[in-house]
Amino acid sequence: MVAPDNPVERALLGGEPRYRKADVARLAGVELARAERLWQAMGFAHVAPEAVVFTDFDVDAMRTVDKLVSAEVIPPELETAVARSLAQTMSRLAEWQLGIFKAVLGDTFATDIETTAEVAEAILPVMENLQGYVWRRHLSAIAARELDEADTGPEEPTVVVGFADIVGYTRLVRDYSERELARLIDDFEDLVTRVIAENHGRIVKTVGDEVLFVADTVRDGAEIALSLNENVAREPDLPPLRIGLAHGTVLARFGDVYGSTVNIASRLTTLARPSSVLVDRECAAGLRSESDFLLTSLGPNKVSGFRGLRAWALRRSE
Repeated sequence: MVAPDNPVERALLGGEPRYRKADVARLAGVELARAERLWQAMGFAHVAPEAVVFTDFDVDAMRTVDKLVSAEVIPPELETAVARSLAQTMSRLAEWQLGIFKAVLGDTFATDIETTAEVAEAILPVMENLQGYVWRRHLSAIAARELDEADTGPEEPTVVVGFADIVGYTRLVRDYSERELARLIDDFEDLVTRVIAENHGRIVKTVGDEVLFVADTVRDGAEIALSLNENVAREPDLPPLRIGLAHGTVLARFGDVYGSTVNIASRLTTLARPSSVLVDRECAAGLRSESDFLLTSLGPNKVSGFRGLRAWALRRSE
């Protein structure tokens, strides 16, 4: 943890560290064990009892969590899961933002702490406003999608789940410089974000060489998959993708999706050849009436955990 007297830390935390963890718990009116549990769920390192590293922001945040639980906005049994999910999202965002920060400041970031702190104080409010805007837009889009349905539907919605995986990524990691690999990942993520959004899909997460996405209809899922391969083929610096699609129910939890449908899509991705799309039985059934697509049965496959998993290769009709 950064030393408490560091001006950069003061700028980012919005105040002088002045509390120990027991002080935060007492001022927020929560048990110390609960405060420590939430702190760890958010991915922060263990803090010694005598360490003075907390600010008024920490006290306010703990009070906010307690109020949300007391008002039953967050069920008590889910408070650590909510904290963990929020931390995973914000941690990635913070790492990306710090990378930009360091690129802008160059050597100043490490050699001139006072200037770095001044720049942080100037930029932070702007970034907070931008984050608030993006969050509200996404929240509005998700709410509109839910409200368009006749009812709230089952807890496990039916969607198309897709995985898109970069072919030969292990070799690229070995052969590429860090700069070349970063540029490839940036280009890959930029392309898949654009294509998936254009075809009414939603990215669930990206993990290095792979993106997990969902779509509400089999046609949208098929368009996304085929368009991804078509767009990648026009980019000479991007390696081909292999893509798997499955249609069925999923457990949607804290921005992620789980269940056998997700597992089937993942297995199909491992079976797919470079620049190809494989779909499961349910996707194939939904696409047979679509004249724009051509399906070729590949028969049952031996896949761990799925006996006789059938796959169809998906292409556009000539």
